[in-house]
Amino acid sequence: MSNQSTVTEFLLMGFSDDPDIQLLYFVMFLSIYLIALIGNLLIVIVVILNHHLHTPMYFFLVNLSLTDICYITATVPKSMSVSLTDNKIISVLGCVAQVFLVVTCAGSEIALLTIMAYDRYIAICHPLQYSLILNWNTCNQMAVASWISSLVHASLQTVLTFQLNFCGPNMIDQFFCDIPQLQKISCTDAKVNHILIWIFGFIVDSFSTGFIFTSYGYIISAVVKIPSVEGRCKVFSTCSPHLTVFCLFISTGLFSYVRPNSLSSPTIDLFSAVLYTVLPPTLNPIIYSLRNKDIQTAVWKLILTKKRDVLI
Repeated sequence: MSNQSTVTEFLLMGFSDDPDIQLLYFVMFLSIYLIALIGNLLIVIVVILNHHLHTPMYFFLVNLSLTDICYITATVPKSMSVSLTDNKIISVLGCVAQVFLVVTCAGSEIALLTIMAYDRYIAICHPLQYSLILNWNTCNQMAVASWISSLVHASLQTVLTFQLNFCGPNMIDQFFCDIPQLQKISCTDAKVNHILIWIFGFIVDSFSTGFIFTSYGYIISAVVKIPSVEGRCKVFSTCSPHLTVFCLFISTGLFSYVRPNSLSSPTIDLFSAVLYTVLPPTLNPIIYSLRNKDIQTAVWKLILTKKRDVLI
C-alpha cells in the first residue's frame, strides 16, 4: 500500500468511443432528460395551481415528481457531458455527490411510493376517516420522515463506500458513480459493505413491497364489494398508476442488484443502470398523465387558460 497512490479522480464509462455515436447518445439522453424534466415539472405546476388537487394523494405525487427531477439530474447531465466532450473524468467530490444523491432519491422514491399506498388504502377502505387520519400535519410529517430517513441512509452508504481505499485502477464500469462498481475497484476488501447493501436493501424492499401489496389486498377486497361497475373502474383508475410506477421501480432495481452473476457483464450492467436511474423518472409522469383523469383534466385546463391569456 505504501507504494500506491490515492486516487484523486475517477473515469466514467462512456457508451461508445465513436464520436458520431457519442453525439447520438448525447441527443438521446438530452431528449430523455427534457421529457423527464418537463413531465415532472408539469405535474408539480398543475397540482400547485389547481385547488381541486390539493389533497394528500397529489401532495405526495408532487414530492415524488421533485424526487424524480433530482434523481435523473444526479446522473444524466454528467453522462451527456461525457458523450459531448469525451471527458470521462469525475472528481472524487463529484463522485461522492453522485452516490449521495442517487441513494437519497432512490430511498425517497420507495418511501413515497409506500406512503402513497397507505393513502390509497385509507381513501378506499376508510373513506369517512380519511381527512381525520391523513390531515395536513400528518402528511407533512410523513413526507419529512421519508426525506430524513433517505438522507440518513444515503449518508451512511456514502461514508461506508468512501472509507474504502482507492489506489489502483480508477475506471468505473458505469456511466455514473455506482456503489457496486466502486466496490469492485477498491483496494480494500468490500465484503462488509456488500453485505450491508444486501441487508438494507432486503429490509427496505421487503417492508415496502409487503406493505404495498398488503394494502392493495385490502383495497381489492373493498373494491369488489362496490356494486357499481363504474365505481369499481373509478377506484382502479386512481390506484393503477401508483401500482404501475411501483412495479416499474422495484423490478428495475431488483434486476440491477439481485440478478445472478451469470447475467452480469459491462453491457448488461450499463443497460440495467439506465433502467433504474433513467426509466422511472421519465415514465412516472407519463404513466400518471395517461392513467389519471384528474391530472389530464387539470393539464388541459391549464393549457386552455394559458392559450386564452395569450389571445387576450
